[in-house]
Amino acid sequence: MEKILNYIDGTFCEPSSGQWLDNYNPSTGEVYSQIPDSNADDVSEAYKAAEKAFPSWSNTTIDKRSRILIKLADLIEENLDRLAAAEAKDNGKPLSLATTVDIPRASANFRFFGNAITQFASQAHESVGLQTMNFTLREPLGVVGCISPWNLPLYLFTWKIAPAIAAGNCVVAKPSEVTPMTAYLLGELCTEAGLPPGVLNIVHGNGPTAGEAIVVHQKIKAISFTGGTKTGEHIARTAAPMFKKLSLELGGKNPNLIFADCNYDKMLAVTVRSSFANQGQICLCGSRIFIEDSIYEKFKKDFVAKVSVMKVGDPFDSGTHLGALVSQPHLEKVISYIEIAKEEGGKVLCGGEKVNVAGKEGGYYLAPTVIEIPNNKCRVNQEEIFGPVVTLIAFKTEVEAIAMANDVKYGLSATLWTKDVDRTMRLSKKLEAGIVWVNTWLNRDLRTPFGGMKESGVGREGGFEALRFFTESKNVCISWEDGE
Repeated sequence: MEKILNYIDGTFCEPSSGQWLDNYNPSTGEVYSQIPDSNADDVSEAYKAAEKAFPSWSNTTIDKRSRILIKLADLIEENLDRLAAAEAKDNGKPLSLATTVDIPRASANFRFFGNAITQFASQAHESVGLQTMNFTLREPLGVVGCISPWNLPLYLFTWKIAPAIAAGNCVVAKPSEVTPMTAYLLGELCTEAGLPPGVLNIVHGNGPTAGEAIVVHQKIKAISFTGGTKTGEHIARTAAPMFKKLSLELGGKNPNLIFADCNYDKMLAVTVRSSFANQGQICLCGSRIFIEDSIYEKFKKDFVAKVSVMKVGDPFDSGTHLGALVSQPHLEKVISYIEIAKEEGGKVLCGGEKVNVAGKEGGYYLAPTVIEIPNNKCRVNQEEIFGPVVTLIAFKTEVEAIAMANDVKYGLSATLWTKDVDRTMRLSKKLEAGIVWVNTWLNRDLRTPFGGMKESGVGREGGFEALRFFTESKNVCISWEDGE
C-alpha cells in the first residue's frame, strides 16, 4: 500500500511518531493509501526548515522567484493527466472536472502570482516644501501557515501557497487529511522546479493535531485557512491573542435569485451547474434557489427534469456528471439534512437517496436532490449542507427576495439572474455577499478580491489583496537639508 510522506526541507520523510492514517478512495469506500499522522514535532521540524530558508528566499530577486513559480505552473500543466487522475481518485470528483478545472487552476495560481509579484510595487510620497520623503516597503512576514480543505484539494492548496512564497515568505502547509495525494505529488514538482529546500514544507495529518500545531506555533506569523466556520472560529480564538495575521475563508449558504426577465435557457443551464458542480461540494454553489412566482412552476418542472437525468457514477467514466461524495461521514451528514428537510415540511422533488454504482457498491454516491421548502427559516436553508442538495422557494417582490437572500449568517457569494440594469445595480449593492455574479456563475478573474461577509470569513484573497496579506507594510520617513 502506498504511503504518502511529509515534504520537509526539500525531502520526503515519515512522521516522527511512526503513526499513519488511512486514506480512502471515495468511489469504492476502500483504503488505498496511508498518510502521516503528524504532530507538533513534525510541525516544529517544518518550521525550522522554513526559518532556515527564509533569509535567503526573502532576499531572492523578484525575477528568480517569478521564474520558479512559472516553472511550477509549467510542470503542473505537463503532469495534468497524472494529477487529475490522482485528484479524481482521492476526492471522488469526475475526472473530467479535475482535468478541466482543478488542475488547470492550480497551474494558473502559480502562473498568476509568479507574474503578479513582478508588478507589486512599493509607494513613495514626497512632502514638497518640507524636504521630506516617505516611502512604504512591503516586506515578507517570515514563516506562515497555510491550511487548505478537501473539496478543491490542489486548486485551493496552491491558491494559498503561491502568493505566500511569491511575496518572499516560507511556508508550513497542511492539506486536508481527507484528500492529501496531489499535495504530496506537488512536493516532487517543487524540487524539479528548483524551489529551494525549506521554502515550502508540507505536513500531513489531521486538523486537531497537525493543524492545531501550526496555529499555536509561537513563531508562525500568519494563518491562511479555508474550511468550516466552526474551525475558523477556533482558529480565530486561538491565533488572535497571539497577534497573528488571519485570513479565514469559511462557509457559505449562497442565494440564487432568478427573476422572470432573465435569459431563461442560459439561466437554467448554469443553475444546474451552480447547484451540483463537484457534487455540490464548492463553497460557492448556489444552494438556496429563489424564483419569481410568475415562472416558479415552469422553472420547477424544467429544473427537476434536467437534474433527474444527471448521471451519478464512477469518476473515471466520461459520462459521469456527479462522482462520489468525499467520505462516508460526509455522506451521512448530507443524508441527515435531507431527512431534516422532510421533517420540516419540505417536499423532495427528485433525488434524496444513495446510488449504487455497479462494481463500486462501497462508494459514497448520492443522487442530486431538489427540495421544495415552505420557508427560508428551515434548517436546510440556514445551515451549510455542502452536498448535492438545493432548495426551491418562490418570491413575489424584489424586497421579499433580498430579505430572504440576506437572512442567513453567511455572506460568501450570490447569483442574480435579470436583464434589468437598474435591478442589477440595486440588488448588487443590497446583497450581503463578498461576490455577486450577475447572469453568470463561478466566473473568476484572479486579480479580483475573494472572500465573504458575516460568518463566511475574514479578509480577502486574490490579486494584490493576497500579496498584501502575506507582507507587512513599513513606512520610512527621510528628512534632508538643502545644500548651498
